[in-house]
Amino acid sequence: MKASIRILRGARRALPLFLLAAGFSVAHGADAAGWVSLFNGKNLDGWTPKIRYHELGDNYGNTFRVADGLLQVRYDPAAYPNYGERYGHLFYEKPFSHYRLRVEYRFVGEQVAGGPGWAWRNNGIMIHGQAPETMAKDQDFPVSIEVQLLGGHETGERSTANLCTPGTNVEMEGKLHTPHCTNSTSKTYRGDQWVTVEIEVRGNEVIKHIIDGEVVLSYEKPQLDPRDASAKKLIAAGAPLMLSEGTISLQSESAPTDFRKIEILVLDK
Repeated sequence: MKASIRILRGARRALPLFLLAAGFSVAHGADAAGWVSLFNGKNLDGWTPKIRYHELGDNYGNTFRVADGLLQVRYDPAAYPNYGERYGHLFYEKPFSHYRLRVEYRFVGEQVAGGPGWAWRNNGIMIHGQAPETMAKDQDFPVSIEVQLLGGHETGERSTANLCTPGTNVEMEGKLHTPHCTNSTSKTYRGDQWVTVEIEVRGNEVIKHIIDGEVVLSYEKPQLDPRDASAKKLIAAGAPLMLSEGTISLQSESAPTDFRKIEILVLDK
């Protein structure tokens, strides 16, 4: 990987990211409260897929699609007779630093054949992520912070808006927190119901996962994990250890999923 590659697609820009974000809000028709929709309900304009074992921009099997005003994740049998660990991510075209993201999602149908057991009704929103063009062709997940979305079984508890950390770590209560996944305090959401998750991101300071107006998980100081092979490559290419901005992406992790709203409110630093 060349030293000129940066973790963020926006690193080549001359203007500070927060000024670009402010201009983005104006250009994209923010509502009275400042919220901007990142999904137009018609097509995938502004979004780029990266599916494992495939080139950037190859939407293998039409995995990410738009129908009935919904952004859908689907696995047609002709393309996916077996999932084959083809983890996918759909990247928004601009990175962000300080913002509030609001996503409405639901799980539908059955998991694709060959999907891992832990990925049943499992998807994710990746934030503070690496630029997709810096991912290896066979890389499974972008180096990022994952807001993990989970659906509940018929019985038992299974929280959503959890934290997972592919190639990253965070701090909690002033201490480095290295477990790969950490559960939130959310209730369990079963069946095909719509769930709204909000994520408040304030650069390298604090990130909060919010459901129904309540903070269900909070942590600080998102950072690269020098033990991770993909993160090591980014560090060698000049990426800072501490993450203060990055890409936003949605997963395809073997569970059919619908996204109805994807909205962002850019916050002042």
